[in-house]
Amino acid sequence: MTALSIVIPTLNEAEEIVAMLTRIQSWRQRSVEVIVVDGGSHDGTPQRVVPWVDIVVTSARGRALQMNTGARHAQGELLLFLHADTWLPEDPNGNILALLTTSHHLWGWFRVDITGHHPLLRIVALLMNLRSCLTSIATGDQAIFVSRDQFWQLGGFPEIPIMEDIAFCRLAKASLSSPLCIRTPVVTSGRRWQRHGIWTTIGLMWGMRLAYWLGVAPERLVRWYGDLRRGV
Repeated sequence: MTALSIVIPTLNEAEEIVAMLTRIQSWRQRSVEVIVVDGGSHDGTPQRVVPWVDIVVTSARGRALQMNTGARHAQGELLLFLHADTWLPEDPNGNILALLTTSHHLWGWFRVDITGHHPLLRIVALLMNLRSCLTSIATGDQAIFVSRDQFWQLGGFPEIPIMEDIAFCRLAKASLSSPLCIRTPVVTSGRRWQRHGIWTTIGLMWGMRLAYWLGVAPERLVRWYGDLRRGV
């Protein structure tokens, strides 16, 4: 059994996925399993990733559904869930892997940086890191990891259309040991901030999390999210 499985949900990521996967080949060289779970891409994503991963599977569309599907195929004792637009740090000496697999912590995440030249993106990343440290609630951009046994004891990711990462962290915070935050950052794409405007995206994401915290159902949130992104 391998020590770690990396699970990557994808949907139409053919343009960028190979560049991301090349970054984790040093992990694969240390017997880390890499699993891509595609949610119905029509741009050839599943075919593009084949040389770079160990397993490619398909599932119904939805990040929580896809990540749970990948976890069912995983052989690793530790699961790491990685967004397709987030790059793990290269680990040629295995130092990060050793920290992940020898720590007594049962779950955790990485600090995050955001690509892009706008100075506000640095502030957004700083606030994300500060918030996760203060609340023990991380987002999927931060590459959440968890013991496979504990993941399934918690029921996996709640299969809701949005906020599955927040919901899972709430469960883990209530049931598991304190989380481990890896100081070496992952790097997530600033594309959504650049595409929709930095202030608009900041307001949208923080507003959605506040609404979820106040009890708004994820099914309603995902409708709002779609409407706001379309400018309805």
